[in-house]
Amino acid sequence: MANITKKVSWSSRADESGATGEGTPLLNGSEQPRHSRQLSEGRSIFQIGRLSTVDLEEEITSDEDSLRGRPKEIPHNEKLLSLKFESLDYDNIENQLFLEEERRMSYMGFRCLEISRWVVCGLIGFLTGLIACFIDIVVEELAGIKYQVVKQNIEKFTEAGGLSISLILWAVFNSAFVMVGAIIVAYFEPIAAGSGIPQIKCYLNGIKIPRVVRLKTLVVKVCGVICSVVGGLAVGKEGPMIHSGAVVAAGVSQGRSTSLKRDFKIFEYFRRDTEKRDFVSAGAAAGVSAAFGAPVGGVLFSLEEGASFWNQMLTWRIFFASMISTFTLNFFLSIYHNKPGDLSSPGLINFGRFESDLYVVLWRITSMRFPCSSYVHRPCLQVMEAMLVAAVTATVSFTMIYFSNDCQPLGPEHNEEYPLQLFCADGEYNSMATAFFNTPERSVRSLFHNQPGSYNPLTLGLFTLTYFFLACWTYGLAVSAGVFIPSLLIGAAWGRLFGILLASITSNIWADPGKYALIGAAAQLGGIVRMTLSLTVIMVEATGNVTYGLPIMLVLMTAKIVGDYFVEGLYDIHIKLQSVPFLHWEAPATSHWLTAREVMSSPVTCLNRIEKVGTIVDVLSNTSTNHNGFPVVVQVAGSDEPAKLCGLILRSQLIVLLKHKVFVELARSRLNQRKLQLKDFRDAYPRFPPIQSIHVSQDERECMMDLTEFMNPTPYTVPQETSLPRVFKLFRALGLRHLVVVDDQNRVIGLVTRKDLARYHLGKHGLEELQLAHT
Repeated sequence: MANITKKVSWSSRADESGATGEGTPLLNGSEQPRHSRQLSEGRSIFQIGRLSTVDLEEEITSDEDSLRGRPKEIPHNEKLLSLKFESLDYDNIENQLFLEEERRMSYMGFRCLEISRWVVCGLIGFLTGLIACFIDIVVEELAGIKYQVVKQNIEKFTEAGGLSISLILWAVFNSAFVMVGAIIVAYFEPIAAGSGIPQIKCYLNGIKIPRVVRLKTLVVKVCGVICSVVGGLAVGKEGPMIHSGAVVAAGVSQGRSTSLKRDFKIFEYFRRDTEKRDFVSAGAAAGVSAAFGAPVGGVLFSLEEGASFWNQMLTWRIFFASMISTFTLNFFLSIYHNKPGDLSSPGLINFGRFESDLYVVLWRITSMRFPCSSYVHRPCLQVMEAMLVAAVTATVSFTMIYFSNDCQPLGPEHNEEYPLQLFCADGEYNSMATAFFNTPERSVRSLFHNQPGSYNPLTLGLFTLTYFFLACWTYGLAVSAGVFIPSLLIGAAWGRLFGILLASITSNIWADPGKYALIGAAAQLGGIVRMTLSLTVIMVEATGNVTYGLPIMLVLMTAKIVGDYFVEGLYDIHIKLQSVPFLHWEAPATSHWLTAREVMSSPVTCLNRIEKVGTIVDVLSNTSTNHNGFPVVVQVAGSDEPAKLCGLILRSQLIVLLKHKVFVELARSRLNQRKLQLKDFRDAYPRFPPIQSIHVSQDERECMMDLTEFMNPTPYTVPQETSLPRVFKLFRALGLRHLVVVDDQNRVIGLVTRKDLARYHLGKHGLEELQLAHT
């Protein structure tokens, strides 16, 4: 059988040096350590990439990085999978320690844990709502100051001449704010760039993203998005709220801060990937709810982007967090707007209430693809690039406003926040300024609700094209920014333009351009992010009228179908560019001809149930493999039969065992004063120390370690002839990290990990290549 893995590889140093074989997580590569047990029956050996992992959550320091030999930079290629991403240990390790703890816990103990989960979700919603309120108020205040100063300056120099001074002032304001936002992102926390939604999608998918849920990331994200929006970039503040909610959830649920080195001694039971990921789901939903005032949409977003192994109670807790987030934001914003108790306008972006009558014409929707990343990598150049974009954005906006002669009467029905008169007559304002000289959220609402005739077609056409290219240039900068609002604004502009043209052609007096703006905004956003169910509910909740649910659903489905025919969604492209082993809902089509034997990696590095300490240290120290977990095997005494599988143990568990020196000889000599408990593993989570920091003397290397009590005695296994779709469904639905492949005598012959499955998700062209190679 042909080696079908030649079409795809993992990025690693072996590729750079021209080596042909590499190792996979839990599997040996071309360099096999002498101590490893290689269990294989001579079948095709798939030697793929290496994955280093000591740290289960956070990115390691530069010193640790050099010790472990991890490449500093991963080449971007859609057929490479990055070395720096690991899977979450979502599946509970049901070893003896776990079972003993569960047996000791009373019924009231379990009830208290359940109550604690609800309390944590309530705190997540409350804090996320407060953060959203803080961002909204600060943006409104700073943007108000900026627009008032620039507006007064423009009015001063309109008749006297010297409007170039106003342009310089506007550009300086924008560049200064963006410079601050870019500096804190480029120099302090690069993971805070962008909206963070692709990274949260990956986390909900079961992938550890280094530094994505750290407190430092949250601070930089909040400050950065304020600077980006106030700086006039074609960005929004709603997308980053999803990331912020996820970070809040990750921190609150652990009851401590590893960044601040503070442990509040609460919620200790939740210090594991199983619980943490569920709370991050609630945080992401709370972020959606705070951004759009859409609690149900937040729940559906987390469900759509997460896994299928949720339970009903978890869904209710997520909904509870979303409702608390919306209520908190709405309550405090009502006080800020001097309307205490008025809870009718939730969310950072609210589309305003539409009238219930709706007449629309559905049209063919095309999708938009933004650049997904910047090719500037040096921090100083990233800051200069962001400042350049801010200055150009101000210049283009000023130029468009200056040369526009679209003057509209400023009547009582118009509620423009910062109307610019410029060269219009008294009592009139420049319509182009309504679109450019405002925060993006206010511009969206004006396109939705301004009276017919508020914009002429030329104004909307020029604004759509200009803002489209500005948004394309802006996305990918080293700033904290979202793409939701720019997408809505572009779609609302060309949707309103479509409505105006339709009314002029057909002479239909009922063609309200504001309603077409809503449908255009939904179509544009759906074509970019490719969400259907959750985005439909979000849009309906934001409009406050279920009447628009059907047309919004139809345009979102059309946008997804048409867009998927040409290219993947923006977030999927972003994930692919970062070489993340993202698993979709289903296995590749027509992949039943592949079996577990062809997908798995082998040979496997196994450990004996009672293993020598020196062997374990050497296995963990081997930088050519850096496996994350090891099948544990046992051989019948006095028998010549090969060893059989009896369990699975993780690298993180072995690290803790070595740190506490849980050796058989010490236990027999009663030098080990305390029995190890699950609390010791939780205390080390998530930043498990690297093996290089653990000292093991030469005498201790000769000791033995009994893994029986700590290994998972019931790991998930599949026969070698299991089809790829069945393997994929089992792996994805259960949230697994390792799936052991055994023969009919329960002997380990291979192992399937996330990257083994991700290699086969290359799209239709990649699958055709695999089929051709197989035949």
